Amino acid sequence: MDVNMEVYEVFLSSLVAKMRVMHSLYTDAVDSMNINHVNYVERQNVLPIAFSLFHFVQIEDFSASMLGAGEMIYSENLGKSMGLTILDSGKEKTVEEMSHQSIGNYDVFKNYMKDVFFKTESWLKRLKFNELTEIKVQYPYPPSIASTYSARVGGEYGITRLTGIECWIYQHGLRHMGEIEHSRSLVGLKGMTS
Repeated sequence: MDVNMEVYEVFLSSLVAKMRVMHSLYTDAVDSMNINHVNYVERQNVLPIAFSLFHFVQIEDFSASMLGAGEMIYSENLGKSMGLTILDSGKEKTVEEMSHQSIGNYDVFKNYMKDVFFKTESWLKRLKFNELTEIKVQYPYPPSIASTYSARVGGEYGITRLTGIECWIYQHGLRHMGEIEHSRSLVGLKGMTS
């Protein structure tokens, strides 16, 4: 495919900028909360901020690695160092199970988050056009993906690396930031944007 490299550079810069800003919302949110805010449980079967934070960051770590950004940073030992109640992103678990998620060592979590965001942003800056269009998940999709937003976007074509970046990282991150913004109001804090 003949690609205007100037147009591609503008596109890639925009993609990196959007990811950086989305990451900055997480950084600002984390820096303006304490461990009590993060682990607060409004009532039974309502997810704490700790769930949304760890879930998203661990999924970004996994997704970026699957898409080509390098090895995952997360390990079970790191999860134990974070003092996680549940050493799992919760993707395959129920709300009831994950409503018990908490973070015991907030500083270790913050460092993990920073490292994941750096990994993703550094990798995105190096992507070539032909890498973006590579199919990463073939249609028909496996059951774990078939009912997801990314499967709807990919349709019968398949999920490309670009679709994975946009759906598994960017859109997913904004979705959980919305949860975090709502949950912040429950602990007396403001949202992240106007």
